[in-house]
Amino acid sequence: MTESRLIQIGLIVKPHGIRGEVCVEYYADSPLLLKDAVWLQKGKAKPARHGVVSSRTHQGRELLLLEGCRDRNCAEALRNVQVLIPEDTLPEPDDHEVYLYQLEGLAVRLADGNLLGHIEDFQFIADSEVWVIRTPEGKEVLFPATEEFVAEIDVEGGFVTIAPPEGLLELYLGGE
Repeated sequence: MTESRLIQIGLIVKPHGIRGEVCVEYYADSPLLLKDAVWLQKGKAKPARHGVVSSRTHQGRELLLLEGCRDRNCAEALRNVQVLIPEDTLPEPDDHEVYLYQLEGLAVRLADGNLLGHIEDFQFIADSEVWVIRTPEGKEVLFPATEEFVAEIDVEGGFVTIAPPEGLLELYLGGE
């Protein structure tokens, strides 16, 4: 394995057909990341490198055929396995763009400078990116991460500044 940190770019959700293909819920924009090899990780097990025989898009998901996986039983065993690639193989993001993994753990500030919490996870609801923010008190806030509500992202500084829609924080924090 490479020295680079591995980044999750997808999750194998089910087998496809009888010849070993797997259906991947793919988090990246470019299918080119699935061309040569991927690393697969189930739970906390050590990631293992797998050569990619072929990849194609089918009904909005990526289908992969991996070396050594030529039947449905093998593909079924890969259900819920994370698909990873080395961080140094990711293309450079465009100006004013970041990868989601770079946001994980960042402090979330309000426009007045007060700390709301830290980004803990991400969800995608109806094609919208939602940040899961954990407050210091342990409460969870689901925040719609749109240009309208994200004022600043400073990965190097370790924080993001948000301007949440009216009533959102009261909904989660109970009027605090």
